[in-house]
Amino acid sequence: MQTTRRAFLTAVVAGAGSLVCERIEAAIDHTDVTPDVPLRIAKCELEVAPGHTVQTTAYNGSVPGPLIRLREHVPMTVEISNDTDIPEYVHWHGLPVAAAIDGTEEEKSLIVAPHGRLRYRMTPEVSGSRWVHSHVMAMRDLTKGVYGGQFGFVYIEPKSDPGSYDQELFLATHEWEPFFIEGEEGDMVGAPEKFGETDWGPTMVEVGYGIRSINGRALGHSDPVRVKRGQRVLFHLLNASATENIRLSLPGHEFLVVALDGNPVPRPRSVGVLELAVAERVDAIVEMNNPGVWILGSTDDDARGAGLGVLVEYAGKKGIAVQGKRTSEEWDYTKFGGTERPPRAEEVIPMVIDRMAPDARGLERWTINGTSYNPRDNPKALRKGSRYRLVFDNRTSDAHPLHLHRHTFELTRVNGKPTSGVRKDVVLVKAYQTVEVDFTPRQEGLTLFHCHQQLHMDTGFKMLFDIT
Repeated sequence: MQTTRRAFLTAVVAGAGSLVCERIEAAIDHTDVTPDVPLRIAKCELEVAPGHTVQTTAYNGSVPGPLIRLREHVPMTVEISNDTDIPEYVHWHGLPVAAAIDGTEEEKSLIVAPHGRLRYRMTPEVSGSRWVHSHVMAMRDLTKGVYGGQFGFVYIEPKSDPGSYDQELFLATHEWEPFFIEGEEGDMVGAPEKFGETDWGPTMVEVGYGIRSINGRALGHSDPVRVKRGQRVLFHLLNASATENIRLSLPGHEFLVVALDGNPVPRPRSVGVLELAVAERVDAIVEMNNPGVWILGSTDDDARGAGLGVLVEYAGKKGIAVQGKRTSEEWDYTKFGGTERPPRAEEVIPMVIDRMAPDARGLERWTINGTSYNPRDNPKALRKGSRYRLVFDNRTSDAHPLHLHRHTFELTRVNGKPTSGVRKDVVLVKAYQTVEVDFTPRQEGLTLFHCHQQLHMDTGFKMLFDIT
């Protein structure tokens, strides 16, 4: 998706939970009012690359779905129609909406019935890069949830736009043709011949992929991003993967990171590599001052070879694309944060992350404080308006993209390093690391917390808060 305009979001977001949700309206089949945001869930066919045509489910017949561009503080009507045979949940990721329309089974959100419709109103009060995606549990069905094509950008225009850029791009990464990798010490049991690579451990089930893409097309199968020397290009980047954390680079250029998960950072910084965990977004400006044909893509040779990239072509330049050397530059959230000491939290909540041995089906269970999610368990009670500190203590060898619904949180300590002012809704907690975040509940009702790695979420890595 590509559009050109001059301006850039630097307005400070005034409070993470400031969205005012209007009265939720049930679906009305005979209405004659045209919705502001129509979303149609239906099967579609997508040619990711020659010889790689996938059958998937998408929004409005495209992958990603059409860019949903909204205006801050302007009410809008959403109508979702489900043309499939399975019930669906549509999650407004990063928007602090009411639980009833957040799009999750755990929060008792309204469901979109098979061949049914759902209609409601809401007012987006928080500007920035958000997204929308399916929140169906997939388990062993690798066609469901975010394994498929049900995702799309949501961009909420700020009231004021004091910065400038020349071109704006929305780019979403995704993987296709998923398959299970199972067995002892990484044996691939029954897995088809594929290209690309996935790491796995002993007695674990992981997901591998045949091909990767940006905006639904593999490297070399899409039109290049066309730029001119001297332009400032604003990239809105989204990792719409079901399971894969990624690192991206544009050799010969640097990214000026200005927002994480749609929220302006206190200290914009230039970096050579972007790291996006599953569901994370990065907004970054690149000054186009190195003419040629380059590859914006994965720093991993196998992932890039499997399609995770797009050509960036300067005007008047043709020929072979240049991919620079792989870089080991460390990604560090704290370099974008401030040094102010955060206010004292009223309660510190330990969140110890661990893994249980695989069950008879070969699926391990994930636990938080020794408990794997059970819908019959009582949710953790929180008080609206109180400040809480969540201490994520990852005692496993996996990196986990942790997501809190309907709220944003502020990073306060990353692996022992203090920081402030970086507001997110997903944070990657790497192997054996500890990350602390603060948040103040603003939205009443059930609020879901989970690992955004689909397989981990499906196998118990989630818990509920109840805010009153």
